[in-house]
Amino acid sequence: MNVLFEEDGAFKTGTIVADNDSSLQVDTASGKRVKLKAANVLLRFAAPGAGELLAQAEAAAADIETEFLWEVCGEAEFGFEALAEEYAGKKPSPVEATAVLLALHAAPIHFHRKGKGRFRKAPPEILQAALAGLEKKRQQALAIEHMVAELKAGRLPPEFPPALAQLLYKPDRNRPETKALEAACAETGERPERLLFRCGALRDTHDFHLGRFLFEHFPDNKGGTGFPAYADAVDPADLPVADVQAFSIDDAHTTEIDDAFSLAARPDGGMRVGIHIAAPALGFGIDSDLGRIARGRLSTVYMPGRKITMLPEPVIASHTLEAGQTVPALSLYLDVAADLRVLGHETRIERVPVAANLRHHDVEPVFNAETLAADELPDFPYRDELKRLWELATVLEAGRGKTEQQNRKDYNFRVDWDAETPQGKGRILIEERPRGSPLDTLVAELMIVANSTWGALLRDAKVPALYRAQTAGKARMTTVAMPHEGLGVDCYAWTTSPLRRFADLANQWQLVALLRDEKPPYPPKSADLLAALRDFELTYASYAEFQRGMERYWCLRWLAQEGVGEVTAQVLRENIVRCEELPLILKATGMPTLERGARVRLAISGIDLLAAEAQAGFLELLPAIDEGALDETDTEEGAG
Repeated sequence: MNVLFEEDGAFKTGTIVADNDSSLQVDTASGKRVKLKAANVLLRFAAPGAGELLAQAEAAAADIETEFLWEVCGEAEFGFEALAEEYAGKKPSPVEATAVLLALHAAPIHFHRKGKGRFRKAPPEILQAALAGLEKKRQQALAIEHMVAELKAGRLPPEFPPALAQLLYKPDRNRPETKALEAACAETGERPERLLFRCGALRDTHDFHLGRFLFEHFPDNKGGTGFPAYADAVDPADLPVADVQAFSIDDAHTTEIDDAFSLAARPDGGMRVGIHIAAPALGFGIDSDLGRIARGRLSTVYMPGRKITMLPEPVIASHTLEAGQTVPALSLYLDVAADLRVLGHETRIERVPVAANLRHHDVEPVFNAETLAADELPDFPYRDELKRLWELATVLEAGRGKTEQQNRKDYNFRVDWDAETPQGKGRILIEERPRGSPLDTLVAELMIVANSTWGALLRDAKVPALYRAQTAGKARMTTVAMPHEGLGVDCYAWTTSPLRRFADLANQWQLVALLRDEKPPYPPKSADLLAALRDFELTYASYAEFQRGMERYWCLRWLAQEGVGEVTAQVLRENIVRCEELPLILKATGMPTLERGARVRLAISGIDLLAAEAQAGFLELLPAIDEGALDETDTEEGAG
C-alpha cells in the first residue's frame, strides 16, 4: 500500500513498511525511510506506484481550470477528495484525486487552505481584489522588464524623470523604477549614477554633486532653492546718518558686503577708525518671516561658480554695503592715538554712506608686501587710508601676541557658465592667491577687533550670545564667553557677517537690544539660542564640507579640461599627497616610503568626475623646498 502525504509544505509519496494505526513507517520514493503520523496521510492508494502518482497527477492537474473549480464548489469548507468526486462525477481514482489536490494547492487566491487537504473558496470580493493585485503585479513586472531594456540600451524611461533625485540619492526599493535600475545595474555592472548619466538623466557631472546637496539640505523645496513668501524688512526711518565715506574691501564676486571701513584723521596725528557692519537685524526680528527663513537656512552656501544665499536677494540688496547706498549699520568707532594705540571705542546704530567697493584684484597689484616695503606706494583711490589701516592692523596683530605664520595659499575659483567643455557646461579657472596679504591682514584684524569688542560688550552686560572659543587647539561654538587662544582674545562672538551667517545675525539682534536698552530676543538660559547654536554648528560644518567637495570636483575637472597628465605634489603622510598647483589632495599608488614634505611628481589618469576621484601614480622624487608650504594651521581671522 502506498500513501500521499505532506511534509515541509511539499507533497510526497511512499510505500508503507509498517502500519501502527496512529503512525506509519514509510519508504519514500527517494529511498528514505520516514515515520509519519497517520493524521498527516492525505491519501492511501495501491496503484499507480508511489514514484508515479505525482507525475501523473501533475499532468492531469494541468488540464483542470481553476475558475471552473471555484464556480462548482460550495461556500462551505471541503476536502479535496469530495471535490474530486464531484468534478469526476464518480469516485475518483488516486490520480484524479491528487490532480484536484494539486490544482487547489496551486491556486491560493481562489482557495484558502483550512487544514491538511481541506479548503474553502475565496469570497467573490476578496477574489476580485486578489486577482486585481495579481494583474497589477504582472503589469508592473512587464513595466520593469521594459524599463530595464531601455536603460541597458542607453535610453531613459519616461517614468524616471519625476523620481530621478530619489533614485540617485535615496532609492525606495519598493518603487518599480528602483527595481528596474537595480536590475539594469546588475546586468551592466555599472553604478546607478553612471548608468543614469549614460542615459542622459543628468546634464553633466556637476548636476549630480549639486543635486545630492540640494536633495539633502533643501527637501522642503524639493531640491529647489527659492524662498517662500515673506514680509519685507522694514528699517527704522529715524536713524542718524554717519558723517563718513565708508569703503569695503572684498573679492570681485562678493555681493553680500557685510563690512566697510572709514577713517578720519585728527590734527594730533591720531585718527578715528570706523568699522561698519550691515544691520539687517534692524529690519526684521527673530519671529518674522525673514527671521524664520534665516533660522532655517543658517548660512549662505558657497561653492565655485555659485552660491545659495541665506536671505532673499532683495533683502541683501537693500542692506549690503554697496557703493552709492546709505544703509543701516552697526558702527564700531575706534579712537586711535598717533602711535596707533587704541584709546577707546564707541558703538552706534546709524545709516552709513558707502562711497566705494574696493576689490582685491584691483588693489593688490599696487598694495602688497613689496610696494609697502618699498615705502613708495603708487597713487590709487584710498591709498592713504589703506596704508594707515594696515599700520594699525600690524599693531593690533602684535598686540594679540600673534606669532609669524608660514605662508599658505588660497585659491579663487572662477566658472564661466557661458562656456561649454567636453566635461560639461562651465569652464573653470583656478587662480592662486597667497594668504596673509596686507589686505587680508587689514580686514582680518579689524574684524577681530569688532568681534572681540562686541562679544565682550554682550558678556559684560550678561546678554546671551553665540561665541566662538578655542582651547587646547580645539575650536567650538558656545553660549559662554571663553578665550579664543588661536586668536589671542578673551572672547570672540561672530557679529560681522549678519547677511550670510545666522550666528552673526542672532548676535546682532542681541547687540541691538543692548544698545537700545531693550529686552534681548534671546533671554538668559534661552533654549532657543542653544538649539540655534547646535543647528548652526552642524549646518555650517556641513556646508563647509560641501564647499570642499565641490572645490575638489572643480580641481579634477580643471585637470581634465586642461589635459594635465602630470602634477607635482608634497607628501602629507604615507601615500597621501597635496598638489602644489591646486588645492587637491590625492592618494598616490606606487609611492616609496618618504618623509612628510617630500616633493614628488605624479602621473594623473582615470579622472572620474561622478565619483570625484582620480588615479595618481608615483613617477619620481623631486628636490625639496621650504617645509613651511605644508603648514596646515587654520585660524579664523578671515571669518569676518
